[in-house]
Amino acid sequence: MKRYFILTITLFVALSAFAQKGYKKAYTIFDAEGKEIEYETLIKKIASYNVVLLGEIHNCTIVHWLEYEIARSLYQEHGTSFAMGAEMFEADNQLIIDEYMQSVITYDRFEDEVRLWPNYSTDYSPYLYFAKENKIPFVATNVPRRYANMVKNRGLQYLDSLSFEAKTYLPPLPITFKTDEGENSPFALMQMFSKGESNSTYMAQAQAIKDATMAWNIAKTKSHYFLHIQGNYHSDFKQGIVPYLQEYAPELRVVTICNIRQDDISSLDEENIGRADFYIAVPTDMSVSY
Repeated sequence: MKRYFILTITLFVALSAFAQKGYKKAYTIFDAEGKEIEYETLIKKIASYNVVLLGEIHNCTIVHWLEYEIARSLYQEHGTSFAMGAEMFEADNQLIIDEYMQSVITYDRFEDEVRLWPNYSTDYSPYLYFAKENKIPFVATNVPRRYANMVKNRGLQYLDSLSFEAKTYLPPLPITFKTDEGENSPFALMQMFSKGESNSTYMAQAQAIKDATMAWNIAKTKSHYFLHIQGNYHSDFKQGIVPYLQEYAPELRVVTICNIRQDDISSLDEENIGRADFYIAVPTDMSVSY
């Protein structure tokens, strides 16, 4: 009987070790130097910053779950000093969002009247609903898409022709725009996909009005701590939103997180180093929401 017990314990330990060895992680968090860190360490480090720019791959299911968890953790840290916002909501819908958050209108009315992204119900509704349930200020930061489209077709200068009311949804004009042709710059990426010089410039300017508007709406928020979700493109390499935040509110301390896909998430790929202060790496073959 004793031998049987010892054999059973030995087998259990061996199987446990094998299972542990064969366990496949859903994500790994890295710091700027590529050192793996725990979730609690990430929260402890980013909690001291005024603005957390959480970059995402829009169809990454794991990062959408973590956005919710990070919001919960930062709210526990900051309480009533905490606010949230996202690229996925446009500034001219702020009133509708406020009315929904305050239960002035029903969810059905909110859903019908706000220009929601197609993956809202699966990917962003928990994030917004968490703010609603805890009475956390939620800011629709992005420029109304009609104005971004206008800039894409006619350039930033055309914004001057808008009405006073239209300009209330924009940052102070004229916005700063520099043509950065560096390898990682938005302008360089636009040139890759555009048909001509003027087209690529206008496309880069359309991205600039998005970044500037998001930065302006974050900077205007009275809350001392702000968690913002946006595509990686808007915060990678401390570009996009970051320079505009430095212009509009230089006193704010800003930290960036980048969501990446890698075949192997046991270490940070060299090509990703420099993109952000922290990374959430997800396996390339992880399921997506669309």
